[in-house]
Amino acid sequence: MTLTTPILPPARLGILGGGQLGRMFTVAAKTMGYQVVVLDPDPLAPAAEFADEHLCAAFTDAEALAKLAQCAAVTTEFENVNADAMRQLAQHTVVSPSGDCVAIAQNRIHEKAWIRKAGLQTAPYQVIESAADISEASAEFLPGILKTATMGYDGKGQIRVKTVAELQAAFAEHNGVACVLEKMVDLRAEISVIVCRLNNEQALCFDPAENQHIDGILAYSIVPARLPQALQQQAQTMAKRLADELDYVGVLAVEMFVTGDDSVLVVNEMAPRPHNSGHHTLNACVTDQFQQQVRLMCGLTPGNTALLSPCTMANILGDVWGDDGSEPNWLNLQQQASSHLHLYGKKSARKGRKMGHFTTLADNADAALQAAQALHGSLKK
Repeated sequence: MTLTTPILPPARLGILGGGQLGRMFTVAAKTMGYQVVVLDPDPLAPAAEFADEHLCAAFTDAEALAKLAQCAAVTTEFENVNADAMRQLAQHTVVSPSGDCVAIAQNRIHEKAWIRKAGLQTAPYQVIESAADISEASAEFLPGILKTATMGYDGKGQIRVKTVAELQAAFAEHNGVACVLEKMVDLRAEISVIVCRLNNEQALCFDPAENQHIDGILAYSIVPARLPQALQQQAQTMAKRLADELDYVGVLAVEMFVTGDDSVLVVNEMAPRPHNSGHHTLNACVTDQFQQQVRLMCGLTPGNTALLSPCTMANILGDVWGDDGSEPNWLNLQQQASSHLHLYGKKSARKGRKMGHFTTLADNADAALQAAQALHGSLKK
């Protein structure tokens, strides 16, 4: 369904997924005067705590989808939702991003093809859909990382390989599912750009975030990225170009690598939703990424994306909880006037699970990172 006039409060908005992104979307939408319906099979879904209605059912449940279709507009908090369900919803209500865009982001093979269709560079790669696709010619992409084409996130579904024999073993370890072999690049930095797009004429980007990962999971996002301004502007132009190619409506995160001595930007992947690296916008920008998600699905002009202060966002994983489930040492963090804690309401902590984040503001990016690292180190009792 095509949106002809903007959707205004107190209209009812729907979201597929009730995790932390859905929770922050719900808070934003409620603050802006909308009602929210969350569809998530988890009875303890974090977003349900704030939603007007929680449809506790599978994402493909016909009755739940019929109820969601009664909303004025529907969005998603993650890309592994059923794209066909989104296409079905679009026959009855406004859906953004589109099911087609979500389907592209679900599959690395399709995703990389669209990135190149937009005229953007990726790391050299080979599509491997069967063992027969692996040959001596695959050595051109080694050393590399073998990634499953679908269902990979936070470093999951990825195996580093150096030889053709290792590649064959890794493909077998992935149980023969379709994969992409990406050649390792001369990585100098990882950044992400979040695009807020309504149409060709109305699209804005947040300042690129410089991302640091530990064990494949985002640990810190530093904003502004400590890169030349011209390179940051180029990254924003590239992200917008991809969004235009997809005719994307909503919030789109585009992850990129800065490579080599010449700082060449290559696109790694995209996420059709708000992104972990954009959580700093809650405290450091005029409009945050979840407010943007609400605005764009309702056909409203994207809000001002200006950065108000240099900052660093730090993820808080279940690793800092005690083995007995005891809470981290929140005192030092909570006493810092320029740091802001966000917990996701998850009932149980486990290693590697994202339980929350905090954002530290400072006079410059380096100071923000140093302060955030020190505060993070104080959480573990």
